[in-house]
Amino acid sequence: MKDSPSGGVLKRERVREHLLGLIETGRPGEPIPSERTLCATLGVSRPTLRAAVDELVATGVLVREHGRGMFVAPAKITQQLAPDDAAFTVPRASGSWSSTVLESARLRAGARIGRKLRLSPAAELLYIARLRLVDGSPMAIEHLHIPADLVPSALTAQELEAGDLYDHLRDHHRVHVREATQSIEPTVVSEAEAALLDVPVLSPALLIERLTLDTSGRPVEYVHSVYRGDRYRIVSRLDFTHDGVVTSSTAGDAY
Repeated sequence: MKDSPSGGVLKRERVREHLLGLIETGRPGEPIPSERTLCATLGVSRPTLRAAVDELVATGVLVREHGRGMFVAPAKITQQLAPDDAAFTVPRASGSWSSTVLESARLRAGARIGRKLRLSPAAELLYIARLRLVDGSPMAIEHLHIPADLVPSALTAQELEAGDLYDHLRDHHRVHVREATQSIEPTVVSEAEAALLDVPVLSPALLIERLTLDTSGRPVEYVHSVYRGDRYRIVSRLDFTHDGVVTSSTAGDAY
């Protein structure tokens, strides 16, 4: 039976995280296991696996060579827009934003996300998949990972869909966020993502990853999101000084 657009979100997410774990711990050019081996290890069908592989090939972190297999791609060159000590704020994006919860579950962190959140792989976290809408139109799919000890009581769908999540964490769980590190890369949407975002398969999109810290420097959230490339853009204002370039503000703009 074919997965519904939202029903298979968690399964696809776990396949993606497993592949990224292999990629991040491997060296450029190092082979990863065959499709047959990965399907057996993860207990998924070949179409489900190939959808995740296609996404990672499109984003440039995995290389597929016909007749040879799959390999870790060469490392990407990263340019930082602002120095580490630059102070900035992020204005809210335009439009009226709302959310629809696709899936919510308590899971083990696993090796890759555990490293990002400084947790044991066996530690429990809250996983949430949300469809983000602007003025009622689908704009992005978010995959959030929050340490379970920060939110000991379950977050209801109403809490996850209403208002700002950071405001909710502050007001109800005493989690005060201070800063975040965010990366943005071009990608294309998979068949399942296209169905949720109401765009053609392989449409251009933005892959945004963010690690958020609280006022004590503790990681409180890791999230990766896919934003529609035809409706969303990132705008930065740069202040030029004799010491270099400082990003004074960065904003998302839905249109």
